[in-house]
Amino acid sequence: MPERSGPLVGVRIIEIDAIGPVPLAAMLLADMGADIVRVARPPSAGPGDWEDVGGDILHRSRTVTYLDLKNERDRSSLLDLIENADGLIEGYRPGVMERLGVGPDVCLARNPGLVFGRMTGWGQSGPMAMRAGHDINYLAITGALHAMGKTGGPPPVPLNLVGDYGGGAMFLIFGMLSALLSARRTGTGQVVDACITDGVASLMSLFYAWQPKGLWHDAPASNLLDGGAPFYRCYACADGKFVAVGCLEPKFFAQMLEGLGLAGRGYDQHERAGWPGMEADFEAVFRTRTRDEWGDIFASTDACVTPVLSMAEAPASPHNNARNTFVTLAGVTQPAPSPRLTGTVPAITAGTEATISDLIRAWAQPRY
Repeated sequence: MPERSGPLVGVRIIEIDAIGPVPLAAMLLADMGADIVRVARPPSAGPGDWEDVGGDILHRSRTVTYLDLKNERDRSSLLDLIENADGLIEGYRPGVMERLGVGPDVCLARNPGLVFGRMTGWGQSGPMAMRAGHDINYLAITGALHAMGKTGGPPPVPLNLVGDYGGGAMFLIFGMLSALLSARRTGTGQVVDACITDGVASLMSLFYAWQPKGLWHDAPASNLLDGGAPFYRCYACADGKFVAVGCLEPKFFAQMLEGLGLAGRGYDQHERAGWPGMEADFEAVFRTRTRDEWGDIFASTDACVTPVLSMAEAPASPHNNARNTFVTLAGVTQPAPSPRLTGTVPAITAGTEATISDLIRAWAQPRY
């Protein structure tokens, strides 16, 4: 089993193999030192819905064991492992774990201090709870998807960072750690109902606060932070690549104008009537140089202008390289553990396999 280091050393969590938010949440918890056993379907059961969920990276730093939860003996083995676990996370639709015979009531009866984390798109209750869905669907009912894109066109199809990973994995981790702290204090476990739509709604708190005050217009590309402002969006350069501009504050806006050679134009930054003309001027000037030329011009300023890097370019970025933001493990370049800690420093390892009997014996031993 992987050597553990980090602030969560000694915390034992069972991960019922899944896609979407669950493997990322487990990866991040394992990065911080939690001892996580990933319970996967036996290879003989055939592939699941997705053949590749990014396991080269998302399954790092933990041990996998294979159990068929439709098999009574394997269910019994899982419950034996649960006896010495602190938490369990799963991503099935509501009721599936109960039908398999390892729902919260059964697991908490076996281990009253267990934190049982449930990750779904729509939640454990509500009229849509049993429906299928994916990231784009969850964003659609929270107001988040409507706020993206340009007026008059359909919202863009975003990466699954906001729903699956922001509203899902991060809130699952937050709920698990909160409940684990409570269980450590009280000895009593509980169920964590982590729901992507709930999480995304929470992430939208700033914009729901601004809207009734007239500080946020309920239309895409009409606000400071959604591409409506000419000083907070991306521009094409001479080579077809892009720069990102984010100079919201007047002093940073002034430095951006200086770098563009437009300092004498007398722009009123927050006068919306002047935004279309400002945008046209910025578009024309940015197209006169390449992305990297603009990167050099703004590199030592606070103009908040940065090159838009591809995934292939990002690991070699001087800043990312200096901070070791990306590391290579088993020949695969991948993000390093985050955030950084100065005392209990996290580290990552490749995943390993173990039998369920070996894991049960190991977890019966003292943790520290």
